[in-house]
Amino acid sequence: MKSWYCLLLAGGLALSSRAQDAGATNLWVFKLPDMGSECSPALAPDGMIYEGTFYGWLLAFTPDGQVQWKFKAGREIKSSPAVAADGTIYFGSRDHKFYALKPNGKLKWTFTTGAWVDSSPAIAADGMVCFGSWDTNFYALNPDGQLKWKFATGGIVDSSPAIGADGTIYFGSHDNNFYALAPDGKLKWKFTTGAEIVASPAIAADGTVYISSTDGNFYALNPDGTKRWQVHTGGNTSSSPVLDESGNLYFAADKEQYSLSPDGKVRGHFGNPCSIPTSDAATANGQIFMATAWSQTGVFTPELKYVWGFPTGGYNLSGSANVSPLAVIYFTDGQRFFAVQPTTNAASAAKSSWPLWRANPQHTGRVAK
Repeated sequence: MKSWYCLLLAGGLALSSRAQDAGATNLWVFKLPDMGSECSPALAPDGMIYEGTFYGWLLAFTPDGQVQWKFKAGREIKSSPAVAADGTIYFGSRDHKFYALKPNGKLKWTFTTGAWVDSSPAIAADGMVCFGSWDTNFYALNPDGQLKWKFATGGIVDSSPAIGADGTIYFGSHDNNFYALAPDGKLKWKFTTGAEIVASPAIAADGTVYISSTDGNFYALNPDGTKRWQVHTGGNTSSSPVLDESGNLYFAADKEQYSLSPDGKVRGHFGNPCSIPTSDAATANGQIFMATAWSQTGVFTPELKYVWGFPTGGYNLSGSANVSPLAVIYFTDGQRFFAVQPTTNAASAAKSSWPLWRANPQHTGRVAK
């Protein structure tokens, strides 16, 4: 873990800051407890916001930044939460457990794996929830917490899964393979890259699957597992791609932010002084929210031209941003949790198949039919 986590302040109270950057208003900021967060917040349809922390807390925020409840897991939470249609909140922890909480923060059930659960869950249309574990297995559970099936790989699974419109489940492993499973857990195909896969895939409306590998390549795969194209970035990354309404792709590769066309042409890129582990967010007005240099986030055009920036005064984004239907952007710099709204031309997430980390504000990791 990066040493600057030791500088984080314990506890916290939402601050009613109205400090403005040229393009955004900081609606509120919350000092995260203990060791901060590496999670992306999930947004429930009722406006509640859920965020995990690296000290094991799952926090529930109201839209005005007040903590409604908090739940303590046994160890760190690096798995970003997901919200099901019935309001159940799912997430994993490094205590080897996968959790299901009621909307009021009470425990519904836990499921124990053989190792850390850093993979963020995906929720299928029938309510099945699936995720990977450091024990090298990929799990599918029924909504009541009973094991439906599990699939063994040859390495750690911290890649978060994506579910296609036909129910196919996609994820990567540290065994260098990218897997496609049928809804019943049977292997459909696998695609081998040159190194570990830790990033989550994204799925286009036509079924194309996009993945990053730590071999320094970005891949576009057809739904049958054949390669459509690849782009060599040279970057070792855990950043996952997002798509805008034209099908253009945005992702980070080590210190470089990229924009690619649907056919794999580089539309723009720029460098940062530090590696970017987070995913971008594509909005309905055509702009892209990205992590940039230390203490700075920014909004860019599809060609990666700067529009406006928001200085956090802290550190770089440590969890991918989320965008609410009311055009509020939620993100963490590792020690604080921000709610920021553009002052002009505000927009919700793009109407694409995969505009955000985990596909949508609820983090279901599933393409909507």
